[in-house]
This record gives sequence, C-alpha cells and structure tokens, in this order.
Amino acid sequence: MAETKLTGKQKAAAIIISLGAEDASKIYKNLKEDEIEQLTYEISRLQHLNPTDMEGILKDFYDLCLTQKVITEGGFEYAKNVLEKAFGSQVASSLLERVTKTLRTKSFEFIRKADYKNLLTIIQNEHPQTIALILSYARADQASAVIAELPKEKRITVVEKIAKMDRTSPEIIKNVEEALRKKFNSIISVDYTEIGGVNYIADIMNNMDRSNEKYIFDELNKKDVKLADEIRKRMFVFEDIVLLDSMGIQRFLREVDNKDLVYAIKGSNKEVTEVLFNNMSTKMVDTIKSELEYTHNLRLRDVEEAQQRIVSVIRRLEEEGELYIAKGGKDDVIV
Repeated sequence: MAETKLTGKQKAAAIIISLGAEDASKIYKNLKEDEIEQLTYEISRLQHLNPTDMEGILKDFYDLCLTQKVITEGGFEYAKNVLEKAFGSQVASSLLERVTKTLRTKSFEFIRKADYKNLLTIIQNEHPQTIALILSYARADQASAVIAELPKEKRITVVEKIAKMDRTSPEIIKNVEEALRKKFNSIISVDYTEIGGVNYIADIMNNMDRSNEKYIFDELNKKDVKLADEIRKRMFVFEDIVLLDSMGIQRFLREVDNKDLVYAIKGSNKEVTEVLFNNMSTKMVDTIKSELEYTHNLRLRDVEEAQQRIVSVIRRLEEEGELYIAKGGKDDVIV
C-alpha cells in the first residue's frame, strides 16, 4: 500500500491520537494555546490512517526522541557516533539535522518574540561574533531585517560568521544570554547544538530584500567566493521556480495574488514565464495575459517585492510539507 503524504502537523495529530485520551491530555497541558488550537484542528480533520502509515509515523517519532535524548545526555559528537552505528551515516545525519534545529528553537525564545527593531537596538553595537550568535537563534525574517540595517562592513562580517558557525558550547551561550538578561528576562541553556551555518544564512538571505542581497553577495564574492557560491546554491529565488515540479507550481499558484503574479511575470525571464503559464488553467492564462497588456512602467522595486512575496508563499508551503524545493548540494533522503 502506498504511503500517504502527511504534513508535520498531521503526523503530530496522528501521534496524539495513538496515545489515547488520557495520555494525550497530559501532552496538552504542556502546549501553548496556538499549538493546542492547531493540533486540535488537525486531529478533527484526520479521519483514517492505514497501519503502514501509522507504523512509519511512530517509528520516525521514536527515532527523533531517541536522537534528542542521546544529544542531551552525551553531546553532539557522541550522538553522531551512536546514531551512525545504529542507523547509518545518511539517516543519522538527517535525524541530527532535524533535532538540532528543534533544540535551537528552544534557546533564546524570548528573542524570537521581540520586534526586530528592539533586537537591533540591543545588539547593533556588539561584536560581530556575538551578533552572529544571537541572530543564529532569531527567526530568519528577524535576522534578515537586523542584518539589512547594520553598518555595511559589519553586515558582511556577520553574514560570514553565521555561515561559518558550527556548534557553540553552553557556556558561551549562557554568557551571551546573561548579557541580555536586563532586556530579555529569560535564560534557557541547552547542550552542544548546531547553530548558524550555511543553510541558516541561506534562509536569512531568502528573507532579504534584493538590493541588500545583491550588496552582500557582491562584497562576499570579494572576500570568499567559495562561501558565497555555497550560500547561493542553498537559496531559493524567484527564478528557481523552474526547478519545482508541476504539482508544486500548481499548489503555490492557488495561494498567490494575481496582481503579484502579473508584476512578477512582467519582470521575469522567458523560461519562468513559460513554466508558470504551462501550469495555469486556460482561463487563468487569459486573465494574466490580459492584465499584462495593460500593465506598464512598473518600478523595479515593486516587481522585486511581488517576486519576494511569491517566494515567501513557496517557502511557507515547503515548511508545511505542501511542496518540495530541491536545494543545491546533496539532500538527505530516508528511504
């Protein structure tokens, strides 16, 4: 029987259902209101799962719990060795990446709730290494906004340091949190966990406006061409729509505003335009082409903002498991 494709939220709902009402209620007591709302919604929609799907979901959940336990008790390197022996290097790498990303979100949670302007005010005069560490724990959109308003020289240094960051000890994390205690009344410490890195800075750059993105890459190319290429390979930009499969393109087209689509197509190349039109209904193609005929003298900024909004929709759908973005480099695949 073919495996049903489920989102992360649907899988969480399936796990809660499998626990039974009594144990599920204990889990609910530790969740936030919005998490309870989302989970309850998914549970109400989840009608039936075949035994194969359920077994796969529970195994995946068990493996992730096991991975988190080993990291917490023994540290990252120890966990890496144990998991590679247990699952093989490819599966171990995938599990570690997923769990360390989750662990990272638990630290500096107070920062992720802050307005980026407040965050900028607090950290802008810090050493670039400290700024890089803090932004590695911030949301990608926050980090993008902060970096865009840093002085130009510091901007490039911070991008470099985030991209080259690997793992940071709890002591350093704690020291940074202590320094911010007066502004943010929360201290959370975790064991060695992966932060920053090329994938994360690519995520930040995906949230950056086009002019700042261009400036950073121009400057980074002067200092470290290899690093700039590595970041660019992992980014998803509007022109990468041609790399999506037909189902993915049709999925995001249902979410985007027609005006954004017209503006974006007006400033896109022939290949992107053809791919988009090939995945639209005849009626939609006629509508968009008609609007294109009457759309003139657009500002480049308006076109780029429309394209960025579409990219944001695509990335959100990927996070929700609704479509797949093929990133540069080698992706880990669990068979």
